[in-house]
Amino acid sequence: MNHRVFAASTAAVMAAALLAGCSSSSSSDKADAGPVNLTYWAWAPGLDKVAAIWNTSHPNIHVTVKKQASGDDLVTKVITAAKAHKSPDLVQAEYQALPTLVSNDVLADISGQAGDAKSSFADGVWQQVTLGSDAVYAIPQDTGPLMFYYRQDLFKKYKLTVPTTWDEFAATAKALKKKDSKKSLTTFSAGDPGLFAGLSQQAGAKWWTSSGDKWTVGIDDAASKKVADFWGGLVKDGTIDNQPMYTPAWNKALNTGTQIAWVSAVWAPGVLTTAAPATKGKWAMAPLPQWNAGDNSTGSWGGSTTGVTNDSSHKDAAVQFAKWLNTDPTAVAALVKNGGIYPAATEAQTGGALAKAPDFFSNQPDFYTQAAAIAKTTAGASWGPNVNVAYSAFKDSFGKAAQSKSDFGAALSTMQQTTVADMKKQGFKVS
Repeated sequence: MNHRVFAASTAAVMAAALLAGCSSSSSSDKADAGPVNLTYWAWAPGLDKVAAIWNTSHPNIHVTVKKQASGDDLVTKVITAAKAHKSPDLVQAEYQALPTLVSNDVLADISGQAGDAKSSFADGVWQQVTLGSDAVYAIPQDTGPLMFYYRQDLFKKYKLTVPTTWDEFAATAKALKKKDSKKSLTTFSAGDPGLFAGLSQQAGAKWWTSSGDKWTVGIDDAASKKVADFWGGLVKDGTIDNQPMYTPAWNKALNTGTQIAWVSAVWAPGVLTTAAPATKGKWAMAPLPQWNAGDNSTGSWGGSTTGVTNDSSHKDAAVQFAKWLNTDPTAVAALVKNGGIYPAATEAQTGGALAKAPDFFSNQPDFYTQAAAIAKTTAGASWGPNVNVAYSAFKDSFGKAAQSKSDFGAALSTMQQTTVADMKKQGFKVS
């Protein structure tokens, strides 16, 4: 994220939206009477096909999906539209974008109509759409729980044990390097702040919290520092690689077995299919290593939600569609089939469209059963109104530290300072 996605806003506005739920619409759980036409801005593939199923069975509420650019671009566009009171009824938004949209008065509090959907999702996932308040600003759509991927054949060849703790992870990385100096367990990629955020999430980090009209920024909290020091130490002593992911060099390292493991999310099989085609059937997935033996939690990397805007004249109907889209078995199965997503709804994470393991992991038939168990342990995440600035600062400061093999703790402090300074500049009260 390289550019701003929100306009100047005061802390009072944010606090009112988050803590008081001042944008709340009616608490009725009934759709608006009479014919209703809803517009949905989204980027996920195949959503128009899923909406067509809804339109067939709900003739009085017609949904039109208008394809948009993803991520930052859509956030910028919908904020601009909201200023002119021309927002769509529904919008697809990544979890980390929700505070930005709330602070710009884009999203409505739909707790009155959607609060009963909570039981369909893991607690850590649902917490991200409430922003730690009693309000509900969106319905979770898909999620990306973190997992550990490894080459089964090469672990066997080098007599390595799948790590269950991060200490074991470090020991495994060192053991591999000792047995074959040309190989690395994995790499630290400074171009992927979302992965670092997920790892910090697992460790218990709370990067943004709000109380009253003040924000607290804790990007350099103890949990995040522990994660930064851990990975920085592995990079500094050469135990793992320090090159970015998603490059031709990284693809080659995976395809040839120069790197034999990857900390990634549930969507990794799709990436491996194109990045390392020669290794099909040689990988396996396991839970993310834990900081303490016996713990059971993971972070998330990626995922999106369906929010209802304040500009919508048909909020009840919009919420009805959002709930159906992300919890109804038929709808979610269509989302998986047409969009290739990993659904946030827990009951949809096994069976049906996900009954069979990904082709790339045909050697692990219980892939989605394991994935569902891991997804339930997703820790809560806390996002703020300038995630884009924090992520940009990560790429800059950690990029320099990774390449020079210098202190990751200092890079984390820079990320904290940059984020706080930007929030103050935008008018937020920050403690």
